[in-house]
Amino acid sequence: MPAKPTQLVGQASAFLDAVERASAAAALNRPVLVVGERGTGKEMIAERLHRLSPRWEEPLVALNCAALPESLIDAELFGYEAGAFTGATRARGGKFEEADGGTLFLDEIGTLTAAGQERLLRVIEYGELVRLGSNRVLSVDVRVVAATNADLPALAARGRFRADLLDRLSFEVITLPPLRERREDIPLLADFFGRRMASELGWRGFPGFARGAMDALMAHDWPGNVRELRNVVERSVYRWGDSDRAVGAVEIDPFASPWRPKGASGAAGGAQGGADGGALTLPLDFRASVAAHERGLLEAALAQARHNQRRAAALLGLSYDQLRHALRRHGMLKAGQPPA
Repeated sequence: MPAKPTQLVGQASAFLDAVERASAAAALNRPVLVVGERGTGKEMIAERLHRLSPRWEEPLVALNCAALPESLIDAELFGYEAGAFTGATRARGGKFEEADGGTLFLDEIGTLTAAGQERLLRVIEYGELVRLGSNRVLSVDVRVVAATNADLPALAARGRFRADLLDRLSFEVITLPPLRERREDIPLLADFFGRRMASELGWRGFPGFARGAMDALMAHDWPGNVRELRNVVERSVYRWGDSDRAVGAVEIDPFASPWRPKGASGAAGGAQGGADGGALTLPLDFRASVAAHERGLLEAALAQARHNQRRAAALLGLSYDQLRHALRRHGMLKAGQPPA
Protein backbone atom coordinates (compact mmCIF):
# COMPACT_ATOMS: atom_id res chain seq x y z
CA MET A 1 0.00 0.00 0.00
CA PRO A 2 1.26 3.54 -0.69
CA ALA A 3 3.02 5.37 2.12
CA LYS A 4 1.47 8.68 1.08
CA PRO A 5 -2.29 8.81 1.74
CA THR A 6 -4.35 8.82 -1.44
CA GLN A 7 -7.15 11.29 -2.12
CA LEU A 8 -10.77 10.27 -2.39
CA VAL A 9 -12.50 12.49 -4.97
CA GLY A 10 -16.26 12.70 -5.38
CA GLN A 11 -19.47 14.30 -4.21
CA ALA A 12 -22.13 11.78 -5.28
CA SER A 13 -24.25 10.81 -2.29
CA ALA A 14 -23.74 7.06 -2.80
CA PHE A 15 -19.98 7.54 -2.83
CA LEU A 16 -19.97 9.87 0.18
CA ASP A 17 -22.14 7.42 2.12
CA ALA A 18 -19.55 4.67 1.54
CA VAL A 19 -16.69 6.96 2.62
CA GLU A 20 -18.62 8.00 5.74
CA ARG A 21 -19.29 4.39 6.62
CA ALA A 22 -15.58 3.61 6.29
CA SER A 23 -14.68 6.58 8.49
CA ALA A 24 -17.08 5.40 11.19
CA ALA A 25 -15.81 1.81 11.10
CA ALA A 26 -12.14 2.81 11.16
CA ALA A 27 -11.95 3.22 14.93
CA LEU A 28 -13.30 -0.27 15.64
CA ASN A 29 -10.94 -3.22 15.86
CA ARG A 30 -13.19 -5.40 13.73
CA PRO A 31 -12.93 -6.94 10.25
CA VAL A 32 -14.44 -4.98 7.36
CA LEU A 33 -15.46 -6.29 3.96
CA VAL A 34 -15.24 -3.86 1.02
CA VAL A 35 -17.36 -4.83 -2.00
CA GLY A 36 -17.27 -3.29 -5.45
CA GLU A 37 -16.53 -3.75 -9.13
CA ARG A 38 -12.95 -3.58 -10.37
CA GLY A 39 -11.55 -0.08 -10.38
CA THR A 40 -14.02 1.40 -7.88
CA GLY A 41 -11.35 2.19 -5.28
CA LYS A 42 -11.58 -0.68 -2.80
CA GLU A 43 -7.90 -0.36 -1.89
CA MET A 44 -8.38 3.35 -1.16
CA ILE A 45 -11.19 2.56 1.29
CA ALA A 46 -8.94 -0.01 2.95
CA GLU A 47 -6.26 2.65 3.29
CA ARG A 48 -8.77 5.04 4.85
CA LEU A 49 -9.85 2.37 7.34
CA HIS A 50 -6.21 2.03 8.38
CA ARG A 51 -5.23 5.72 8.41
CA LEU A 52 -8.18 6.71 10.60
CA SER A 53 -7.72 3.81 13.02
CA PRO A 54 -5.64 3.62 16.22
CA ARG A 55 -3.27 1.41 14.19
CA TRP A 56 -2.33 4.22 11.78
CA GLU A 57 1.34 4.25 12.84
CA GLU A 58 1.68 0.49 12.36
CA PRO A 59 2.11 -1.40 9.07
CA LEU A 60 -0.53 -1.51 6.35
CA VAL A 61 0.21 -4.67 4.36
CA ALA A 62 -1.63 -5.77 1.22
CA LEU A 63 -1.98 -9.08 -0.59
CA ASN A 64 -3.96 -9.75 -3.76
CA CYS A 65 -5.17 -13.31 -3.27
CA ALA A 66 -5.82 -13.70 -7.00
CA ALA A 67 -2.29 -12.69 -8.00
CA LEU A 68 -0.57 -15.81 -6.68
CA PRO A 69 -0.83 -19.49 -7.59
CA GLU A 70 -3.07 -21.44 -5.23
CA SER A 71 -0.06 -23.33 -3.90
CA LEU A 72 1.66 -20.13 -2.73
CA ILE A 73 -1.16 -18.12 -1.16
CA ASP A 74 -1.05 -19.97 2.17
CA ALA A 75 2.73 -19.59 2.34
CA GLU A 76 2.47 -15.85 1.61
CA LEU A 77 -0.18 -15.33 4.25
CA PHE A 78 1.01 -17.53 7.09
CA GLY A 79 4.72 -18.02 6.40
CA TYR A 80 6.66 -21.26 6.37
CA GLU A 81 9.55 -23.12 7.92
CA ALA A 82 12.61 -24.37 6.07
CA GLY A 83 11.80 -27.58 4.21
CA ALA A 84 8.03 -27.03 4.32
CA PHE A 85 7.90 -27.46 0.54
CA THR A 86 10.27 -27.67 -2.41
CA GLY A 87 12.28 -24.46 -2.60
CA ALA A 88 11.72 -23.44 1.03
CA THR A 89 15.38 -23.33 1.94
CA ARG A 90 14.89 -21.08 4.96
CA ALA A 91 12.09 -19.99 7.26
CA ARG A 92 10.05 -16.93 6.34
CA GLY A 93 7.27 -15.04 8.04
CA GLY A 94 4.07 -14.35 6.14
CA LYS A 95 1.92 -11.27 5.62
CA PHE A 96 0.20 -11.71 8.99
CA GLU A 97 3.48 -11.49 10.85
CA GLU A 98 4.53 -8.56 8.66
CA ALA A 99 1.30 -6.74 9.54
CA ASP A 100 1.47 -7.51 13.27
CA GLY A 101 0.05 -4.52 15.15
CA GLY A 102 -1.40 -3.04 11.98
CA THR A 103 -3.81 -3.86 9.16
CA LEU A 104 -3.78 -6.59 6.54
CA PHE A 105 -5.68 -5.84 3.33
CA LEU A 106 -6.72 -8.99 1.48
CA ASP A 107 -7.92 -8.16 -2.01
CA GLU A 108 -9.93 -10.69 -4.06
CA ILE A 109 -10.69 -12.65 -0.89
CA GLY A 110 -13.12 -14.85 -2.81
CA THR A 111 -10.23 -16.64 -4.52
CA LEU A 112 -8.64 -17.80 -1.26
CA THR A 113 -8.16 -21.58 -1.02
CA ALA A 114 -10.31 -23.70 1.28
CA ALA A 115 -7.29 -24.36 3.50
CA GLY A 116 -6.45 -20.67 3.48
CA GLN A 117 -10.02 -19.80 4.49
CA GLU A 118 -9.82 -22.18 7.43
CA ARG A 119 -6.48 -20.73 8.58
CA LEU A 120 -7.75 -17.17 8.11
CA LEU A 121 -10.80 -17.88 10.26
CA ARG A 122 -8.52 -19.11 13.04
CA VAL A 123 -6.41 -15.96 12.93
CA ILE A 124 -9.47 -13.70 13.02
CA GLU A 125 -11.11 -15.71 15.81
CA TYR A 126 -8.11 -16.30 18.06
CA GLY A 127 -5.22 -14.18 16.77
CA GLU A 128 -3.18 -17.34 16.26
CA LEU A 129 -1.47 -18.91 13.27
CA VAL A 130 0.86 -21.76 12.45
CA ARG A 131 3.49 -21.46 9.74
CA LEU A 132 3.49 -24.13 7.06
CA GLY A 133 5.72 -26.99 8.14
CA SER A 134 5.53 -26.06 11.83
CA ASN A 135 3.51 -27.03 14.89
CA ARG A 136 4.38 -23.89 16.85
CA VAL A 137 1.49 -21.49 17.42
CA LEU A 138 2.30 -17.81 16.88
CA SER A 139 0.20 -14.94 18.20
CA VAL A 140 -0.46 -11.88 16.05
CA ASP A 141 -2.52 -8.73 16.47
CA VAL A 142 -3.83 -7.88 13.00
CA ARG A 143 -6.96 -6.18 11.77
CA VAL A 144 -8.23 -7.74 8.54
CA VAL A 145 -9.82 -5.67 5.80
CA ALA A 146 -10.96 -7.84 2.88
CA ALA A 147 -12.21 -6.84 -0.55
CA THR A 148 -14.03 -8.61 -3.34
CA ASN A 149 -15.94 -8.04 -6.55
CA ALA A 150 -17.68 -11.39 -6.14
CA ASP A 151 -21.03 -12.24 -4.56
CA LEU A 152 -19.67 -13.94 -1.44
CA PRO A 153 -23.09 -14.87 0.02
CA ALA A 154 -23.87 -16.68 -3.24
CA LEU A 155 -20.50 -18.44 -3.13
CA ALA A 156 -21.13 -19.44 0.47
CA ALA A 157 -24.56 -20.82 -0.47
CA ARG A 158 -22.87 -23.00 -3.11
CA GLY A 159 -20.23 -24.19 -0.65
CA ARG A 160 -17.39 -22.35 -2.37
CA PHE A 161 -16.75 -19.94 0.52
CA ARG A 162 -16.94 -20.69 4.22
CA ALA A 163 -20.13 -19.26 5.70
CA ASP A 164 -18.55 -18.91 9.15
CA LEU A 165 -15.64 -16.93 7.68
CA LEU A 166 -18.08 -14.71 5.80
CA ASP A 167 -19.90 -14.06 9.07
CA ARG A 168 -16.65 -12.94 10.71
CA LEU A 169 -15.53 -10.78 7.81
CA SER A 170 -18.86 -9.00 7.43
CA PHE A 171 -19.06 -7.16 10.76
CA GLU A 172 -19.23 -4.13 8.47
CA VAL A 173 -19.76 -4.29 4.71
CA ILE A 174 -18.96 -1.22 2.60
CA THR A 175 -20.26 -1.42 -0.96
CA LEU A 176 -18.79 1.06 -3.45
CA PRO A 177 -20.98 2.35 -6.30
CA PRO A 178 -19.72 1.94 -9.88
CA LEU A 179 -18.79 5.11 -11.73
CA ARG A 180 -21.81 4.85 -14.04
CA GLU A 181 -23.99 5.36 -10.94
CA ARG A 182 -22.12 8.50 -9.87
CA ARG A 183 -21.77 10.33 -13.18
CA GLU A 184 -21.79 13.73 -11.47
CA ASP A 185 -18.30 12.83 -10.21
CA ILE A 186 -16.85 12.31 -13.70
CA PRO A 187 -15.98 16.01 -14.27
CA LEU A 188 -14.39 16.24 -10.81
CA LEU A 189 -12.33 13.11 -11.33
CA ALA A 190 -11.36 14.07 -14.88
CA ASP A 191 -10.14 17.47 -13.68
CA PHE A 192 -8.24 15.87 -10.78
CA PHE A 193 -6.47 13.32 -12.98
CA GLY A 194 -5.95 15.89 -15.75
CA ARG A 195 -4.24 18.33 -13.40
CA ARG A 196 -2.05 15.59 -12.02
CA MET A 197 -1.00 14.52 -15.51
CA ALA A 198 -0.37 18.12 -16.58
CA SER A 199 1.90 18.56 -13.57
CA GLU A 200 3.77 15.36 -14.48
CA LEU A 201 4.25 16.73 -18.00
CA GLY A 202 5.64 19.99 -16.63
CA TRP A 203 2.75 22.16 -17.85
CA ARG A 204 2.23 25.57 -16.22
CA GLY A 205 -1.42 24.70 -15.66
CA PHE A 206 -4.22 22.48 -16.88
CA PRO A 207 -6.55 24.02 -19.50
CA GLY A 208 -9.40 21.57 -18.82
CA PHE A 209 -11.52 19.66 -21.33
CA ALA A 210 -13.44 21.05 -24.28
CA ARG A 211 -17.19 20.47 -24.24
CA GLY A 212 -17.11 17.71 -26.84
CA ALA A 213 -14.39 15.84 -24.97
CA MET A 214 -16.25 16.11 -21.67
CA ASP A 215 -19.45 14.94 -23.37
CA ALA A 216 -17.57 11.83 -24.53
CA LEU A 217 -16.38 11.17 -20.98
CA MET A 218 -19.89 11.60 -19.62
CA ALA A 219 -21.42 9.28 -22.25
CA HIS A 220 -19.10 6.32 -21.61
CA ASP A 221 -20.28 3.60 -19.20
CA TRP A 222 -16.82 2.99 -17.67
CA PRO A 223 -16.79 -0.78 -17.11
CA GLY A 224 -13.34 -0.29 -15.54
CA ASN A 225 -14.70 2.49 -13.31
CA VAL A 226 -12.40 5.13 -11.79
CA ARG A 227 -9.24 3.26 -12.77
CA GLU A 228 -10.32 3.24 -16.43
CA LEU A 229 -11.27 6.94 -16.28
CA ARG A 230 -7.86 7.82 -14.84
CA ASN A 231 -6.08 5.98 -17.63
CA VAL A 232 -8.25 7.60 -20.32
CA VAL A 233 -7.75 11.11 -18.91
CA GLU A 234 -4.00 10.74 -18.46
CA ARG A 235 -3.58 9.26 -21.95
CA SER A 236 -5.74 11.97 -23.52
CA VAL A 237 -3.85 14.81 -21.84
CA TYR A 238 -0.53 13.27 -22.83
CA ARG A 239 -1.57 12.76 -26.46
CA TRP A 240 -3.13 16.23 -26.71
CA GLY A 241 0.21 17.81 -25.87
CA ASP A 242 -0.97 21.42 -25.83
CA SER A 243 -0.99 23.16 -22.46
CA ASP A 244 -2.65 26.31 -23.83
CA ARG A 245 -5.83 24.81 -25.29
CA ALA A 246 -8.56 22.77 -23.63
CA VAL A 247 -8.19 19.06 -24.35
CA GLY A 248 -10.43 18.50 -27.36
CA ALA A 249 -10.16 14.75 -27.86
CA VAL A 250 -10.35 11.81 -25.51
CA GLU A 251 -8.78 8.45 -26.25
CA ILE A 252 -11.13 5.96 -24.60
CA ASP A 253 -9.87 2.95 -26.55
CA PRO A 254 -6.09 3.08 -27.09
CA PHE A 255 -6.37 0.18 -29.57
CA ALA A 256 -8.84 1.96 -31.84
CA SER A 257 -7.31 2.16 -35.30
CA PRO A 258 -8.35 1.35 -38.86
CA TRP A 259 -5.17 -0.75 -39.03
CA ARG A 260 -5.89 -2.75 -35.88
CA PRO A 261 -5.16 -6.45 -36.51
CA LYS A 262 -8.27 -8.58 -36.67
CA GLY A 263 -8.40 -11.70 -34.51
CA ALA A 264 -8.86 -15.05 -36.19
CA SER A 265 -11.63 -16.08 -33.81
CA GLY A 266 -13.63 -14.81 -30.87
CA ALA A 267 -13.38 -15.95 -27.28
CA ALA A 268 -15.25 -19.02 -26.22
CA GLY A 269 -18.93 -18.25 -26.02
CA GLY A 270 -18.59 -15.06 -28.08
CA ALA A 271 -20.58 -14.16 -31.13
CA GLN A 272 -18.79 -14.05 -34.44
CA GLY A 273 -19.00 -11.61 -37.29
CA GLY A 274 -18.45 -7.92 -36.63
CA ALA A 275 -19.54 -5.29 -39.14
CA ASP A 276 -15.97 -4.95 -40.38
CA GLY A 277 -15.67 -8.69 -41.00
CA GLY A 278 -13.48 -9.24 -37.92
CA ALA A 279 -14.25 -11.28 -34.84
CA LEU A 280 -16.73 -9.92 -32.33
CA THR A 281 -16.70 -11.03 -28.71
CA LEU A 282 -19.69 -10.44 -26.47
CA PRO A 283 -20.47 -8.97 -24.02
CA LEU A 284 -19.14 -5.53 -24.96
CA ASP A 285 -19.84 -1.84 -24.36
CA PHE A 286 -22.08 -1.13 -27.36
CA ARG A 287 -21.88 2.68 -27.30
CA ALA A 288 -18.14 2.74 -26.77
CA SER A 289 -17.58 0.17 -29.54
CA VAL A 290 -19.72 2.09 -32.02
CA ALA A 291 -18.01 5.36 -31.11
CA ALA A 292 -14.56 3.80 -31.50
CA HIS A 293 -15.48 2.31 -34.89
CA GLU A 294 -16.91 5.63 -36.09
CA ARG A 295 -13.83 7.51 -34.95
CA GLY A 296 -11.61 5.00 -36.76
CA LEU A 297 -13.53 5.57 -40.00
CA LEU A 298 -13.16 9.34 -39.62
CA GLU A 299 -9.42 9.05 -38.96
CA ALA A 300 -8.92 6.73 -41.94
CA ALA A 301 -10.87 9.01 -44.30
CA LEU A 302 -8.99 12.10 -43.15
CA ALA A 303 -5.67 10.33 -43.57
CA GLN A 304 -6.54 9.16 -47.10
CA ALA A 305 -7.81 12.64 -48.01
CA ARG A 306 -4.68 14.25 -46.51
CA HIS A 307 -6.97 16.03 -44.01
CA ASN A 308 -9.02 17.71 -46.70
CA GLN A 309 -12.42 17.50 -45.04
CA ARG A 310 -14.49 17.86 -48.22
CA ARG A 311 -12.68 14.93 -49.85
CA ALA A 312 -12.97 12.94 -46.60
CA ALA A 313 -16.72 13.59 -46.55
CA ALA A 314 -17.00 12.29 -50.11
CA LEU A 315 -15.03 9.16 -49.22
CA LEU A 316 -17.50 8.43 -46.42
CA GLY A 317 -20.62 9.31 -48.42
CA LEU A 318 -21.39 12.22 -46.11
CA SER A 319 -22.16 15.83 -46.74
CA TYR A 320 -19.54 18.33 -45.62
CA ASP A 321 -21.77 19.50 -42.76
CA GLN A 322 -22.39 15.92 -41.64
CA LEU A 323 -18.65 15.27 -41.52
CA ARG A 324 -18.02 18.44 -39.52
CA HIS A 325 -20.74 17.44 -37.07
CA ALA A 326 -19.21 13.97 -36.64
CA LEU A 327 -15.71 15.41 -36.12
CA ARG A 328 -17.08 17.83 -33.54
CA ARG A 329 -18.91 15.03 -31.73
CA HIS A 330 -15.67 13.07 -31.38
CA GLY A 331 -13.63 16.10 -30.32
CA MET A 332 -11.59 15.95 -33.53
CA LEU A 333 -12.05 19.61 -34.45
CA LYS A 334 -9.55 21.84 -32.78
CA ALA A 335 -10.84 25.12 -31.40
CA GLY A 336 -10.79 27.81 -34.06
CA GLN A 337 -9.87 25.35 -36.81
CA PRO A 338 -11.07 26.74 -40.16
CA PRO A 339 -13.05 24.59 -42.59
CA ALA A 340 -10.90 22.47 -44.88
